[in-house]
Amino acid sequence: MNTDDPIGVAGVGFLGRGIAACLLAHGFRVVGYTVGRDTHEIARDYIEKAIAELIERADFPASLAETWRERYIPASSLSEFAPCVFVIESVLEDFAIKQQVFDQIEAVVGEDVPIASNTSAIPITSLQQQRRHPGRFLGMHWCQPAYATRFLELIRGEHTSDAAIQIATSLAEQIGKESCLVRKDVPGFIANRLAYAMYREALHLLETGVADAETIDRGFRNVCGLWATLCGPFRWIDITGGPALYAKAMKGVLPTLSNASELPETLEKMWRNDDRGTINGRGFYNYAPGDAEHWEALLHRHAWAVRDLQEEYYPLP
Repeated sequence: MNTDDPIGVAGVGFLGRGIAACLLAHGFRVVGYTVGRDTHEIARDYIEKAIAELIERADFPASLAETWRERYIPASSLSEFAPCVFVIESVLEDFAIKQQVFDQIEAVVGEDVPIASNTSAIPITSLQQQRRHPGRFLGMHWCQPAYATRFLELIRGEHTSDAAIQIATSLAEQIGKESCLVRKDVPGFIANRLAYAMYREALHLLETGVADAETIDRGFRNVCGLWATLCGPFRWIDITGGPALYAKAMKGVLPTLSNASELPETLEKMWRNDDRGTINGRGFYNYAPGDAEHWEALLHRHAWAVRDLQEEYYPLP
């Protein structure tokens, strides 16, 4: 994809601004849409800090600190996406809102322009319903901080064309992502399905009194945290005894695991109470002023450390 051709990012909020920073860092022009002038200002500040991190931690050229500004176009209307050759939607995780945004985007961009949704769980096939050109719609699931992590899931809906997937795959390579192609459209895709199963069991352990939240976190961090950066579950099984050993152990444990299809009671209560973790200070832990910034800084430091290891163990082409 030619970096002179603009890419639209619909929604430059919590994750969208990181996506914009990633694209800008790799030389692309970006049209960033959001509602409200203050959100644009927050996005600009975030991008500036992200670019500074990339210069410091990933050897991006120092000139990038200034040149990205020439290639970032803040938009107050989706009509400004007309010249875009690729669009990434990153608005609220709400089906109706996404459909309204898609209506506006399809009205202005060319019919062969791929439109990718940064959804974390909504099936792409459902998002393709009632679209003018469903073949160009696909999923593009990013991870925070989007400019630093190598994670990117590309998801095929039932109607997604090969051409749309090929363009998205090529773009992923250009921006330094190690993309995972999800060939069958299922809710939550790969990463979140694995994660949600773990969250459910962690809540089950908490609710049944096996341990408190801090202890469960510690156990997970000291075991799964050891190997998850190095390899996935299948490789881990292979290098720590093999499938036959795990099969024997799992037979006795699997019947005791939670298979609940409803939200755990603890999470249901926290949802009703609008507990938003570091955002409002209420979660499984309590957060004082300044704690959110502390944990965000730790996350970014860890993301760079993980990226360094990944580049050593699994160098990109």
